[in-house]
Amino acid sequence: MRATLNPEIMTAAIEGFEGQKRRIDAQISELRAMLNGRQPTAAAAPQTTKRSTMSAAGRKRIAEAQRKRWAEAKGVSVPAAPATKPKRKLSAAGRAAIVAALKKRWAEKRASSRTPDRGTRFTRKLMAKKAA
Repeated sequence: MRATLNPEIMTAAIEGFEGQKRRIDAQISELRAMLNGRQPTAAAAPQTTKRSTMSAAGRKRIAEAQRKRWAEAKGVSVPAAPATKPKRKLSAAGRAAIVAALKKRWAEKRASSRTPDRGTRFTRKLMAKKAA
């Protein structure tokens, strides 16, 4: 005669099989460790490898290509991607103007910070000679 399977019996069976599975997995990991020449450990730690990362530009290209594929599959027209602005470049004249302005600003700052009561002994002596 066949015993009827009720939820309690099925739950107990599942728990028993899961326990067996854990024991078998532990034995498999010990055997793999021995195969690789290592000593078996109590719990084999999962291997952690460095995950590859993708740049934001790469993700953007992939997303745009996927949108395009979906639009073609659905028969919807794809709006054109916004045109990216070209990177601005500084002309030689503009760079020279900035350098000149910075030099002027630093010269003014140095001139304002130089007072007769500041500086080294040498500069104080030199200023005293110029004043005399």
